[in-house]
Amino acid sequence: VGATLLAGAVQVQAIEVSGNVALTSDYRFRGITQSDEGLAVQGGFDVGFEPGFYVGTWASSIDFGSGDETGSYGNIEIDYYAGWAGPIGDTDFTIDVGYLYYDYPEDTIDPEGDYQEFMVGTGWKDLSLTLYYSDDFYAETGETWALSGDYSFTLLDELSIGLHVGYNYFDDDLGLDEDAGLDGTDEYIDYSVSVTYNWMDVDFTLAWVGTDLDEDDVGEGLEEAGDDVAVFTISKSL
Repeated sequence: VGATLLAGAVQVQAIEVSGNVALTSDYRFRGITQSDEGLAVQGGFDVGFEPGFYVGTWASSIDFGSGDETGSYGNIEIDYYAGWAGPIGDTDFTIDVGYLYYDYPEDTIDPEGDYQEFMVGTGWKDLSLTLYYSDDFYAETGETWALSGDYSFTLLDELSIGLHVGYNYFDDDLGLDEDAGLDGTDEYIDYSVSVTYNWMDVDFTLAWVGTDLDEDDVGEGLEEAGDDVAVFTISKSL
């Protein structure tokens, strides 16, 4: 649910506008499929203002199923975000503080999926650590915390490697009902390893993505949604 925020130190003379488009074989958010393990089309744009403020929006097709008797989950997610990012003094350390709102405009299920998050992150060279907090996560499932660690490095001029690990904590056992016969879990780990090749300014990324969720904790359906899987993505910055 949702999308990974990509906001670094914005270095502009006045205003800088950038965009991105992507096609991915499986839209994964914190290790969980948002597209029913199928294709997703994505894109967004950012506006940066000196000395480091930014605003942006990002959207993706989604597939949470057809819905139920109360309505439809919809087939699009739109994220809005704003914040400030920049270096800490004259060091290699950076800081990023922001706000995100995840909108599902076609969702008519009660309770609706829309929710907000606050984030603060720090980086050093190619290493970053980001903390996200939501006071009421997707479909009003309560407080959540997510800690994300990422490291990337270049092997060759056009080839890079990305490593990610995330810790996700839910105040309300992922919103699962213990009466359904599930043990329930209030935390899980997600991870990924990716290889990206840039050719003619187009990025081709192959990633191995997964979680440590098991059927005893979350049931067969959600376990399958967080299974280890290879994800292929074609993306381009505009």
